[in-house]
Amino acid sequence: MRTPLHLVSTEGSRAATPAAVSSPPARDAELLDAYSQAVVDVVEAVGPAVIGVRAGRRSDEGRAPGAPGGSGSGVLITPDGYALTNDHVVAASANGVHAALPDGRTLGARLVGRDPATDLALLQVEGSALPFAQLEAERLARPGQLAVAIGNPLGFDSTVTAGIVSATGRALRSVHGRLIESVIQHTAPLNPGNSGGPLLDASGAVIGINTAIIAFAQGIGFAIPSTTADFVVSQLLQHGRVRRARLGLAGRNRPIDRRLARLLGLASDSAVEILSLSEPSAAARAGLRAGDWLLALDGAPTPSVDALIRLLTAERIGKPIEVTLLRGRERLAVTAVPEADDA
Repeated sequence: MRTPLHLVSTEGSRAATPAAVSSPPARDAELLDAYSQAVVDVVEAVGPAVIGVRAGRRSDEGRAPGAPGGSGSGVLITPDGYALTNDHVVAASANGVHAALPDGRTLGARLVGRDPATDLALLQVEGSALPFAQLEAERLARPGQLAVAIGNPLGFDSTVTAGIVSATGRALRSVHGRLIESVIQHTAPLNPGNSGGPLLDASGAVIGINTAIIAFAQGIGFAIPSTTADFVVSQLLQHGRVRRARLGLAGRNRPIDRRLARLLGLASDSAVEILSLSEPSAAARAGLRAGDWLLALDGAPTPSVDALIRLLTAERIGKPIEVTLLRGRERLAVTAVPEADDA
């Protein structure tokens, strides 16, 4: 049985008034103000230390786009003029490098050294008592923290973008094929010319050097972490280059049949297959051959070329290491003495 519907008259009753649109809570406004103030404080503190970097003569400043030379950003990290930038910014520096400071000065700069493997370069700008930023090599960046990028895109001084650290521990391949470890991913947009400028935390410390390795990445920024930059700076100051060990071989990743891996008690189901050897080289002197599969260095597995490169640190130069390999179905161990990579 259906319940009858009854019409209810609203005559004489007070019309309902729509609820007023409430303004954002005061707490939200306070948070926005605090965020803005944090960014402003960082820019005011560090902005004077962010420089424009141009490879070429000062007279080339007005040259047409596409002409030889590079331009980008950099950051002063000491009062006596040492500055970090990207390697690709100064790669064409045969005619010298100069730096444009936010106060309007244009100063000459000396290229101390380059490390294409990490896309970093160290300059020394002519001058003293220069403004500088603190390179944070102790604390690691954390996902979610504030990230402020400052640069000089297209010659516009101290252009600022802000976001957060999206992720850490990324690995990007440099133009020379090496993996750059522990890269910071962030949401502070990088404009053309921002490359080489600093990525900063809320205290104004440099947590990374922005890089433009991945072209056309929309809304994604990447920065070489300050821990890596600190290591590169120390190596360039001591040696003029970053010292790494090498065996003198070319190889490729090679999967290992799981049954064979179990039979031989291997820790991984992949290895590095040697394609060729340099002559002379540490690998050749150790008796390695093309076709050998490298399994481990000093007991540390080498499941890929990247893993092998990662193990060949400067500390291994000139020191004997045990190389475990597979030749046919025979597992062997030989001793090699890595050399300095002078490339």
